Amino acid sequence: MLRRILLSALLLTTTAACGTGGSGGANGTIEYWLWDSAQQPGYQKCADAFEKQNPGLRINISQYNWDDYWSKLTASFIAGTAPDVFTDHLTKFPQFVDLEVLRPLDDLGPTSDIKDSDYQAGLAELWKGKDGKRYGAPKDWDTIAMFYNADALKEAGIDPETLDELTWNPHDGGTFEKTIAHLTIDANGKRGDEPGFDKTKVKRYGLAANGAGGDNWGQTQWSAFTGSVGWQPTDKNPWGTRFNLDDPVLHETLEWYFGLAKKGYMASYEAIGGTNAITADKQIQAGIAAMGLDGSWTISSFTKLTDADGKKLNIGVAPTPIGPKGKRASMFNGLADSITTFSEQPENAAKWVKFLSSEECQNIIGQSGVVFPARPSGTELAIEYNKKERGLDVSAFTDHVKNGTTFPLPVTSNAADISALSKPAFDAVYIGDEPVSSLSKLNDQLNELFEVVG
Repeated sequence: MLRRILLSALLLTTTAACGTGGSGGANGTIEYWLWDSAQQPGYQKCADAFEKQNPGLRINISQYNWDDYWSKLTASFIAGTAPDVFTDHLTKFPQFVDLEVLRPLDDLGPTSDIKDSDYQAGLAELWKGKDGKRYGAPKDWDTIAMFYNADALKEAGIDPETLDELTWNPHDGGTFEKTIAHLTIDANGKRGDEPGFDKTKVKRYGLAANGAGGDNWGQTQWSAFTGSVGWQPTDKNPWGTRFNLDDPVLHETLEWYFGLAKKGYMASYEAIGGTNAITADKQIQAGIAAMGLDGSWTISSFTKLTDADGKKLNIGVAPTPIGPKGKRASMFNGLADSITTFSEQPENAAKWVKFLSSEECQNIIGQSGVVFPARPSGTELAIEYNKKERGLDVSAFTDHVKNGTTFPLPVTSNAADISALSKPAFDAVYIGDEPVSSLSKLNDQLNELFEVVG
C-alpha cells in the first residue's frame, strides 16, 4: 500500500499519465520499453538475434516519446502492468530503487556476473544502489560537444579549426564569447561585436539554447562551463545528500552564461518558445542559431538537418571550450536496462538484459551510429560509422572519455522532487525574473529533502 501511495505521488510530479500501453510479458514474451525512436531499429536487430539464440522467447518492443515515457512507466507500476525490462536513466533509477520496483540484477542468474570492467571506465558503477547491488546493465554513454553550421562560420570568416581552441571565463567570456558575438546578426545585418548591434532584434543568435537546465543539471546548457571550473552539484556522487547551488563559483558562472541571452548572443527564453522549447538542432535548422551545445545522442538528428529548400546542412562538431583552469569538461551520462519487480519471468528478462549488455548486441548498436555503446568495441564501431557514412569526426565527444575530462551526472534519491523544485527556479533565472543568487534558496529546499524528521 505504501509503495502504491508513493508511486502515485511520484506520478503527480511528472506529466499526466497517458495510459500504460503494455504489461509485463508472460508465456515467453518479454515486454521491453524504450523512448528513442532512432534506436528502435538497432534494438529490433538485437531482439531478432536474441530470439534465434533462445527458442521459445520473444521480445516485444514498445517505444514512447520522452514526454510520455516516464508518466506511462510510473502509471504501469501503480497498475501492476509494468514491462519486464525498460531503458532506465540515471536521474530516475535511484527513486525507483527506493520504491522497490527494480530487481537487483545480482540476484538473477544470467546477470549475476556483469563486470564493471567490461564497460567504459566509471559507467557501470553508477548503476549500483546504496546497498551495493546493481540495478541497471549499461547500454550506452554520452558526453557534450558543440554542433555548428559550417556555412554560417564561413560567412562570418571563422575557420572551423579555431573552434578547437576556444576558451571561456566568467569575466569577459574569452574567445568563446567573442566567436558567438561575431556569429550573431541583428535584423539590420549588424553583428554582435559591431557598433549599432540591436540585441532586441536578433535575426540569428551565435549560440542556440536548450532551456534553463533546471531539470537535467544543465547537461546540454551550462554543465560544460560549471564543470570546467570544478563545480559539482552535490557533496558526493553517487548518492549525494547535500547540494552546492549556493557556491559563488556557480553563481559567477551562471551570471555569465545567462548573461549571454541578455546581450543577445544566445537565444532568450521567449525566443525558443518558453516551456515548449525549440531544440538546438531545430534552432540551427531554422537559421536562428549558428552553433549549439548538445549531447552525442543527437548526432543523428543534427546530421539529418536540411534547409528550407531541402538541401542538407553542412554540420560540424567542435569540442566544449577550455575553461579558466585550462581544461575542458563534459557531463558523463549513460543509460542502462533495468528489470521490474512486476515481471513474471525475471530469469528470462535477465537473459534479455544480459544480451542487451553483451558485446554482440552493443556492436549491432554501434554499427547503427545512433549512440556510443557502453562497451569499448561498440564505441569504436560507432566512431567508424560516423566517419565513413556521415563524414563526421566525433572525437569532440569521445576525447572527453579518452582524456578523462568527464564528470558524472548526479545520482541522488528524490529525483522527481528535485526536478519539480529546480526547473521553475532555473527558468526564473533564465527569464530574468530572479537573480542567480536565488539559487541559494533552492539549495536550502533541496537539502531539506534529505533531512531526517525525528
